[in-house]
Amino acid sequence: MAEYDLKELQKIRQNKDVLDYLEQHGILEIKKFNDIYDYETELYDLQVTLLKLQYDIVEKGKRVVILFEGRDAAGKGGTIGRVTEYLNPKKVRVVALPKPTVEENGQWYFQRYIKYLPNAGEMVIFDRSYYNRAVVEPVFDFCTKEQHELFMQQVPEFEKQL
Repeated sequence: MAEYDLKELQKIRQNKDVLDYLEQHGILEIKKFNDIYDYETELYDLQVTLLKLQYDIVEKGKRVVILFEGRDAAGKGGTIGRVTEYLNPKKVRVVALPKPTVEENGQWYFQRYIKYLPNAGEMVIFDRSYYNRAVVEPVFDFCTKEQHELFMQQVPEFEKQL
């Protein structure tokens, strides 16, 4: 167990003092500590900014959709967790839709997303969007060629309506 000089520890007043102390006592790799500290500091600042945005959305009755796109195991879920960590859960929803069900396959494709769009004063985060139909679903045979072509024709008009 390392011995710590209480008088030395009491001199610590700033982050730089902590780093100097750790370096002098060989407690950990300073570069790694700095990287983690910088990451956590920037993350905190971004989370505060996002919380301010959420207050503005609620106050002004705005509707916000945030999309996270990417492959499986790309880190979307973990990132969404960090993004929503300090947000008011009553005013933010996370939507991660699985492949379309048999019932959904018989519906207009965008219908499954419309029901999750935000109400006034709300933010919705989609773990993948309807663009799955354009890129992922054809590759995994989750849709037919005709469904894909119909989607590509309808998506510009749907987005205009949004």
